[in-house]
Amino acid sequence: HKPGAHHPECPERLYAIADRMIASGMEMLVTHYDAPEVTREQLLRVHDPDYVDLIFDSAPRMDGQLAWIDGDTAMSRGTLPAALRAAGAAIMAVELVMSDKHHAAFCCVRPPGHHAERNRSMGFCFFNNVAVGAAHALAAHGLQRIAIIDFDVVNHAESCAQVVTAQRFSVSFMASEQAGIRATLVGRPVELNLIPSTPGETPEDFELFIKG
Repeated sequence: HKPGAHHPECPERLYAIADRMIASGMEMLVTHYDAPEVTREQLLRVHDPDYVDLIFDSAPRMDGQLAWIDGDTAMSRGTLPAALRAAGAAIMAVELVMSDKHHAAFCCVRPPGHHAERNRSMGFCFFNNVAVGAAHALAAHGLQRIAIIDFDVVNHAESCAQVVTAQRFSVSFMASEQAGIRATLVGRPVELNLIPSTPGETPEDFELFIKG
């Protein structure tokens, strides 16, 4: 997945995460898995069929080609396989936790997914990986409540809210945002809580704010 030179959603993002895992000593404590591709059925829980078809049909077939889905979201030849596995990683994470094989899971994936809406891409995202995982937990495991917490400079929590409202379960969102952009509550059964933050805040500052 290479959306072009100087694009901020670059392979180096995952290299930086991997380096930080090693430096922190966490690398030796985790188990790595190869994510499967998400299925069409799993995507259609949160995305319109026409939109899923658009992403598949837009995928470049040759190296060096770019297909711009919106103003800042581009596909290269490797984007579609990467996007399918990124969403599939969320499915696998749910399965690993719900089966009690692991108590927590972290998906180190590209492209990201929490900005994509039900019928359009946004913010470098094609499929809403977060919503795909949440919808799978609800549909496949009979959960009645899901909490989604989003840490971002710009808040697009409404994207996740939009794509899961059709699930008709209780979904609570908590979003930390820095840029002053406010999300809107899509409607029941979704609950959306926004936490304003400022550059330079420490983890201790954030914890203090949460505790009130």
